[in-house]
Amino acid sequence: MDFISKYIETNKERMLDELLEVLRIPSVSADPKYKADVEKTAHWMAGKLKAAGADNVEVCPTEGHPIVYGDKLIDPSKPTVLVYGHYDVQPADPLELWNSPPFEPVVKDGKIYARGSCDDKGQVYMHVKAFEAMMANNALPVNVKFIIEGEEEVGSAHLETFIKENTERLSCDVILISDTSIVANDVPSITTGLRGLCYMEIEVTGPNRDLHSGVYGGGVANPLNTICDMISSLIDEKGHITIDGFYDDVLVVSAEERAEMAKTPFDLEEYKKDLGIGEVKGEDGYTTLERVSIRPTLDVNGIWGGYTGEGSKTVLPSKASAKISMRLVPNQSPDKIAKLFEAHIKKIAPPYVSVKVIAHHGGEPVVVPLDFAPMQAAMKAMEQSFGITPIPTREGGSIPIVALFEQVLGAKSILMGFGLNSDAIHSPNEHYGLFNYYKGIETIPWFFKYYAEMN
Repeated sequence: MDFISKYIETNKERMLDELLEVLRIPSVSADPKYKADVEKTAHWMAGKLKAAGADNVEVCPTEGHPIVYGDKLIDPSKPTVLVYGHYDVQPADPLELWNSPPFEPVVKDGKIYARGSCDDKGQVYMHVKAFEAMMANNALPVNVKFIIEGEEEVGSAHLETFIKENTERLSCDVILISDTSIVANDVPSITTGLRGLCYMEIEVTGPNRDLHSGVYGGGVANPLNTICDMISSLIDEKGHITIDGFYDDVLVVSAEERAEMAKTPFDLEEYKKDLGIGEVKGEDGYTTLERVSIRPTLDVNGIWGGYTGEGSKTVLPSKASAKISMRLVPNQSPDKIAKLFEAHIKKIAPPYVSVKVIAHHGGEPVVVPLDFAPMQAAMKAMEQSFGITPIPTREGGSIPIVALFEQVLGAKSILMGFGLNSDAIHSPNEHYGLFNYYKGIETIPWFFKYYAEMN
C-alpha cells in the first residue's frame, strides 16, 4: 500500500489547507448564536465527502443540529464499516487565554492551533482524506458508511432518534471512531475502554431575593457558602465519593489487568510539569493512570452566584448554582447514578435552603475486548504505520454514542484515535500535531485492509 504514503505526500498541503478551512468555521453547538455556522460546517463536510467519492451524501435535519451521512457500498458480500465523528466543537471561552484567535488556525512548531483541531474536526477529517486516498487508487476493500454529527459536545441529544429511525441505512459490522488519543507519537496505543458520564446541575436557594450582606449577613444563610459546603462533602479525605450507593456496581479491575496498565510509559514528574502543578491528587490506593481511567470520579465543572462584575457589591445572593460531572466505569448506569446523586443532595441539604437538581446528559461506559477481530485489525494497522506494537489503554473521557451504537445497531466500536493528552482539548490553545493528522490518514487504510482480510 505504498500508494497511500505517496498520495499523502503529493496532496499533504491541500489536505492541510482544507482542514484549516473548516477550522475557521465556529461550529459551537452549545451556543444558539452559532447555529448558522454549525449548519454551514455540516454542508462543508458533506461537500468534501462527495468530492472524496462517497455516494448518497445527505445533510439530514434533526430537531437540533444536522447530521451528515454518506456511503460507498462496493460489494454486499464484503464487511461494512461505519465511520463516526463529529463536526461540532466546544465553546472557546475564556478567549483571553488563547495565544491566537480560536477560529483563526495557526500552524506553529508542527501543531495546528485552533478550537476543534483535535476534537474532533482534525480526527474526523482524517477519515475523509483516507477514504479519498483509497478511492483515488481504486483500493477500497470494504463497504464504508459515514455519520458525522453536530451535537456530540452537547450530549448527542438527537442522534439516538436518528439512529433508531435509520437502522437499516446505518447497519454495519463495526464502527470506527477517532476521538481518542495515543500515549505518545513514539508510543502508539489503542483505546479499549471509556468511562461513562453523568452530568448534573444543582441550584440552591436561600432568601427570596438578594440581600445586603451588612444588614443580613450572619443572620441568614448564604447559598454560595452552603453550596460550597455541600459540594466539599461529596468527596472525603481519601478521595472517595460519599454519595450513598455510588460504588455498588463498580467493576473492580483485576490485579493482572492493573499490572498490564502499569507497563504504559508514564512520567509523573513530566505530567506535573506539563500541568504546572506541585503534586497530583486523587483516590487513595490507585496510580494516576488508574485514577483517570478505571475509577469513577466527581468534579465541579462550574459554580456561580452573587456578584461577579467589576468592582465590589456587598450582596448576599438569593441563589447559587453548580454543574457537576461524574465519570463512570463499567457496570455503573448514568440513570441510576443521577437518581442516587439527586437523593443524596436533597438528603444533605440543610433546612435553611431549598435545592433543585437537574439531570443533563449522560453516557454508558464501554469496554472493547482485545480478542475482537476488528480490534486485532486495528492493532495490526497501527503496528504497520508506526512500526511499533500499540499498547491497549483505557481512557477517562466519554463518548456516549458508543454504547448506543451497540444497543441499537448491535455493532461494537473501535476507538482508534491519534490525539495526545497534551492537545488541550476543551481548553484554550487546543492543538493537533501535523504528524498525528497525517499518521491517521496513513493508518486508516491499513485498518480497512486487515479487517477485509479477516472476513
